[in-house]
Amino acid sequence: MLRSTLLTAAVSACALCLASWSIETDRSTEHTHGLFEIREEARRFISHENAKGHQQWDVLEPNLKTLVPRCAVPLETQWTPKSLGRSKLSVMVICTVAVPNSVMRRWDVHVPVERKPNLTGSPDSERAGARTGLDVSE
Repeated sequence: MLRSTLLTAAVSACALCLASWSIETDRSTEHTHGLFEIREEARRFISHENAKGHQQWDVLEPNLKTLVPRCAVPLETQWTPKSLGRSKLSVMVICTVAVPNSVMRRWDVHVPVERKPNLTGSPDSERAGARTGLDVSE
């Protein structure tokens, strides 16, 4: 009985801890690069792409299980190449040189995007908008 009570209390405490965690609080530290900064870099890239006026995109959340070392150089961004086989369009946030660590020298995180809802609502403009015209091949 006592064991099940302790287990229930421990699970509840873990749930509360996880509930308070969000991408907004996952900031970079001395050793890790935060998902908040990675997402913000993807947002800058998409803002630039949206300014071109071809398609309008929204940035979604990177995989919350992602853990990468701190980047030692400015992050780079690009459309994820189709050759990588991802099923949905995404932005690659790339670190070419991570701070010295025993895990990885470089990394990339794929941040998914989705097309913004069509504001005009006309079927013709929706069909035309379905063709992105993006060439993300290598």
